[in-house]
Amino acid sequence: MDREQRGKNGSIPFSEDNYTHNIEKAGERKLDRRSFMKMMVGAAGVFAVSTLPWGTIAFNELTGIKKKTYDPKKIADAASLNVGDAIEFAYPGEHDSALLVRLGENEYKAYQNACTHLKCPVFWSKEDGELLCPCHHGIFDVHTGKPTAGPPKRPLPEILLKTDSGAVFATGVKRYET
Repeated sequence: MDREQRGKNGSIPFSEDNYTHNIEKAGERKLDRRSFMKMMVGAAGVFAVSTLPWGTIAFNELTGIKKKTYDPKKIADAASLNVGDAIEFAYPGEHDSALLVRLGENEYKAYQNACTHLKCPVFWSKEDGELLCPCHHGIFDVHTGKPTAGPPKRPLPEILLKTDSGAVFATGVKRYET
């Protein structure tokens, strides 16, 4: 035997030339490139399958397959609102701001009070007969909610209304249509 292979006491510690390949820990797995790729594809598959429920919820929400129902809410008495006036109210939730405008004797329009550009509050301009977003000079048509000027591209979400016994009620939110 060669002198370099002998240890301090003259014995050969291992019969191999490479001393590191035989060091193993309990439960250690060999991970070569192929095993690594199999593990990554498996992890990606698990991730994809785990996101399916959220994708289904988003799909149903965006396509309107399930119609949302909202509780009716009294906004105001018709006698307390003059033609051309507007009031703010919370609908459908307590933190969702909306705006009701009385356009005629029996004509009311209500929209969610957040600009479709960057969610700035929208205000009613009685003098101009328009809904205004002061942040980026967005203007919306009060009859349709569609933008007429500025950066907004989508109309304001319309609140569905009903008048009953001299009062105006919010009954739902009209879905956005392209």
